[in-house]
Amino acid sequence: MPVTSEVETVQRVAEKKLRPNQGWLTFKEYYVGPIVAFILFLSLWQVVPLLFTIPPFILPKPTDVFQAAITDWAILSAAVQVTILESVIGFLLSAVIGISSSILLASSKIIERSLYPYAIVLQSIPVVAVAPIIVIWFGAGLNSIVVISFLIGFFPVISNTLMGLQSVDKQMNELFTIYRASRWQRMWRLRIPAALPYMMTGLKISCTLSIVGAIVGEYVAGIGGGNGGLGYAITVAAIQVKTPFLFACGMAAAILGICFYLLVSLCAKWLLASWHESAMKLEN
Repeated sequence: MPVTSEVETVQRVAEKKLRPNQGWLTFKEYYVGPIVAFILFLSLWQVVPLLFTIPPFILPKPTDVFQAAITDWAILSAAVQVTILESVIGFLLSAVIGISSSILLASSKIIERSLYPYAIVLQSIPVVAVAPIIVIWFGAGLNSIVVISFLIGFFPVISNTLMGLQSVDKQMNELFTIYRASRWQRMWRLRIPAALPYMMTGLKISCTLSIVGAIVGEYVAGIGGGNGGLGYAITVAAIQVKTPFLFACGMAAAILGICFYLLVSLCAKWLLASWHESAMKLEN
């Protein structure tokens, strides 16, 4: 075995001896605090309704919420599946159209100055205000909900990607100029790679907003018959004053958002881990 390899092996063994409980230290540093806070929150939530004799239809206990989720699991799981489908389609549309639009806007200042203000105007219009028009155009159900989800998740993608495309390193830009790179060579080999971290940030924001958009869309354009998502289930539960199930739907939406965010973050880490400082710092 070469001498350098032996030295590296000895250094690795020494580092492991110096850090015998690295896994526990990491767990302690990052996870113990949130877990303890969560347990305290649940305990307080369980005790408060008992102490003040608050009825379940006003403030259900965590055990009531859990029981409601088990009792109406068939309704809850079907609603979650519908919302996942609508959110994923809305998010994919936001990602594809948002990134494509950003590349188009960044390719020409004239196009950017002409169209970008309308993207801002589109974002500033409350979706609830235009939702009835969307329902008239696309009908109640999946199509309208996906459009509403897309509208809410679209702007973070386009604004972040455009910012990334415009934040190219000056020296690299001059290097491409020296080598007389064409506009599209500069775009594909320099600007888009430089914009990837910004793009991923926009996608992380958009993925959670797409779930919010899908649930808002279900409030307005949701339909029953097993095709209603979490928004429709929440509306029905509120009408029937099934507050524990209402809480269960809200928690399912929150868990769905967290899972969606973690999934996109994992993709971002996979794309950026080998070369970008932000992801490399996370690994270290």
